[in-house]
Formats: sequence, structure tokens, C-alpha cells
Amino acid sequence: MGSWLRLVTLLLLCSVATSQGADWKKSLTDSTPGTFPLPRSLVANYRFGWSGFTAATATVDLTRRDDQSVELKGRGRTIGLVRLLWRMDVSHDALCDGAALRPISVEQLEEVRGKKITTRLSFSDTAVMRTRSDRPADAPAKAATPKTKRFPFPHLFDLFTSLLYVRSQPLDNRSVQRVVVYPATSAYLTTLTVTGHEKITVGAGTFNAIVFDLKLSKVGKNNRLEPHKKFRRATVWISDDADRLLLKAEAQIFVGSVFGELQSVRFPDAPR
Repeated sequence: MGSWLRLVTLLLLCSVATSQGADWKKSLTDSTPGTFPLPRSLVANYRFGWSGFTAATATVDLTRRDDQSVELKGRGRTIGLVRLLWRMDVSHDALCDGAALRPISVEQLEEVRGKKITTRLSFSDTAVMRTRSDRPADAPAKAATPKTKRFPFPHLFDLFTSLLYVRSQPLDNRSVQRVVVYPATSAYLTTLTVTGHEKITVGAGTFNAIVFDLKLSKVGKNNRLEPHKKFRRATVWISDDADRLLLKAEAQIFVGSVFGELQSVRFPDAPR
């Protein structure tokens, strides 16, 4: 994960394994969707930062289509003093099968440090095909030389579908969801454990929430698990209601503690 904002995005939408050997695959959760319904179409705004200081904002637009697919469009940017020091803009567009909760495609564009980095993912039932290119921000798109990589692994999730899958489950106390997520350039064994239920206040209001402990391990060469060099652990809160909104995440990473928090949400299709 090459940037701080991308790392925060990873810890939001979607965890360390109990074993470093090949047997870790046997611990994966059944990837069949649960019975909790898909989220409504919504537009949500988040802020990101550390120690109460806001460094970036993002808007997430989720749309349910008539063909049973679900589309997510995310737009994020650094703001304020942080933007003066480190200008970054990112877009993340994802499409998934809403019935099976399987990813179809992802396109991510990052503009940071004078470069434009484009990542495209195409998922099948058995693998993901990644195409990645970078170029100077002022260079034409044809100046970039794409690099392609195939990662074979059955039933992969991307960031978006990993969240949809987890929220579809019953989420009883101490329940565990363990899946492999491919967010952009590498695969991660992601483990989410429900640690309890509590009331939490964020910018969008006060909610009853489901609390998760989140851990990550990188899936390296020959599917061997490797420690995540920048991420240590995180706590995630999802609203305990009919929407199961992603409310907040706090993570311990190599530079300290960072957070993401829901500031507002609206439902375009809701009666007025």
C-alpha cells in the first residue's frame, strides 16, 4: 500500500492469521452471503486524520442497479495544511454482483507527488487480473506503460464486497469472518471478530453499533502469510440497525493512530 490515504481506505472497507503455514486456507469463512439485505442507495461523507486532526475527506456514492449489480464511486482528497504539504486526490470505482456479493471490476486513480497511478482489477471466480500504470501528472495517458499481473485464488473479495459480505452476516458476539481481500496491488488475509455492541457518536450522529477487531496479514509468494509492515490492528464500528453503515475505524499503524469517521449520510431514494 503505497500511500497513507490508501492504507486508511483499506482499513475502512474492509484482518492477523492464526497460522503462517499453508493450513491457513482451511480457516477461511464460507463466502456465501448472509441473509441481511443489501444497503440502500446512499451518499456518505467521511473524514480521515489522526489525534482529532482532519487530514482528508472522502465521498462515497453507492447505487443499487436494476440488474442486481451494485456500484460504488468513491472520491477522496487531502485538505488544509496537509494538502499544502502532500497533495493527493484519489477515485475508486467498483462494481459487484449484488446477489452473490462477488466483485466484478475496480478502477482506481491516484494523483500524488506529481504522478498519476491507475489500477484496474478484473475478477473471476478463480482469480483477479490487475493492470497498473503510472506516469507524470502532466504527461498524456499514452505515456504510461501498463503492467499486468494475475493472482490466482478462488472467491476473492475487493474492498467493497468484503464490507458487503461482512455486513450480510448475523454478527453475533465473538463471531469471526475470515476472507481474502484484494484491494489494489496485493492480497490480504482479513479477519474481523465481533467484540461487542455499544453506543457511539460520530459526526453523522449517535448510533447503536457493532464493534469489530480487525487484523491483516499479507498473502505473499506461494500463498505464504507475511506480517503487514505498516498495519498493526484496528477497531471498526458498524451501525446496529437496518442500514449497517460503516461509522468509524481507528487503526494503529507505523506512524501511530489514524481514524476515519462518518460525517453525514443521505438516501436519495428515501421518501421526502
